[in-house]
Amino acid sequence: MTLRDFFDKLKPNFSKGGRFEKLSSTFEAFESFAFTPNTVTGGKMRDRYRGSHIRDAVDLKRTIITVVIALLPALLFGMWNIGHQTAVSSGLDWSFWYKWWFGFLRMLPIIAVSYIVGLGIEFLFAEIRHEEVSEGFIGTGLIISMIVPVTVPLWQLALAVAFAVVIGKEVFGGSGYNFLNPALVARAFLFFSYPSHMSGDNVWIAADLWGSDAVTGATPLALLSSNTDLSFFNSQFSILNLFIGTIPGSTCETSVIAILLGALLLLVTGIASWRIMLSVVLGGGLMGLLFNAIGANEYMQLPFYYHYLMGGFAFGCVFMATDPVTAAHTNTGKWIYGFLIGVFAVLLRVLNPAYPEGMMLAILLMNCFAPLIDHCVVARNIKRRQKRWATAERRTA
Repeated sequence: MTLRDFFDKLKPNFSKGGRFEKLSSTFEAFESFAFTPNTVTGGKMRDRYRGSHIRDAVDLKRTIITVVIALLPALLFGMWNIGHQTAVSSGLDWSFWYKWWFGFLRMLPIIAVSYIVGLGIEFLFAEIRHEEVSEGFIGTGLIISMIVPVTVPLWQLALAVAFAVVIGKEVFGGSGYNFLNPALVARAFLFFSYPSHMSGDNVWIAADLWGSDAVTGATPLALLSSNTDLSFFNSQFSILNLFIGTIPGSTCETSVIAILLGALLLLVTGIASWRIMLSVVLGGGLMGLLFNAIGANEYMQLPFYYHYLMGGFAFGCVFMATDPVTAAHTNTGKWIYGFLIGVFAVLLRVLNPAYPEGMMLAILLMNCFAPLIDHCVVARNIKRRQKRWATAERRTA
């Protein structure tokens, strides 16, 4: 019996009038995950929605899978870096593969908790609403796992995921209706609810099993926010280390080169907006240059391009600022939206030491203003067209 035959045999039990009719959404989710949906724009669908229909082979499932594939380089590197940072902090001589295996075992329960809690809530809401289960959390669940410290308690992670899915998404109607990025909502929940587990020098390395702190686990942003001398900062973190990602930080945010590989895939496939990515970089660079010109303290004197290599700037620029649901939708709006994210990310980092990771708050802030930006852009375009139309009428009169 093939897998298709197996699903066809079970399907009547989950259809209307079947024994497990109440679990129809759950069955549909597993069937859609295994096979391409066989629904087409014809019959009742055509009668209900008059007009032309665009048929595209790239559905939501394929889009999310592409995002997951783009996340893999950062994920795999992050697993190795967990083991590497632990070995360095504990003075242990581990091989490349042992470091990766150690990181894999530390990441596995984090990923499992994120998916079990998040998908469980998604399935529950789908059954209550008698709707299809959205594939969106396949990407969101992985991103949440990748942007938290490796030492985050699993029960806190479970609460954060539940809060993000229920309060940040489902209360607004589910996928496509939320205005905040669910992954960042989860991180913000952890940051403000359990700050001791989201900051400090010891949360970024998994050295708790060995009880050793041979070297500091401070992140570059933490050092700079404490007004560290730039010469000492450069002795701890070189540009090459920052670019490769062999530094303490959130589980999978440290490697810029791995993130760029994912960005390349998203741009080639057209999944992510190049306008948003480029404008975030331009906004962050301009704000960094402005601080360089002011130079009031050590942090302001840091060369602007360092901001691209530290913290979650690169990861947020590629995978979260470009979220098609919560970002601006007009082309002009994307430029404004991304530019302001870059500006606020650097601004918050430098001027507010209490929140060294400004990227999270910058994206959440601009998520709130994205609809307003689009509204202003559309209203301006309408006024311009009305003005052109009035001018044309006067000329023909």
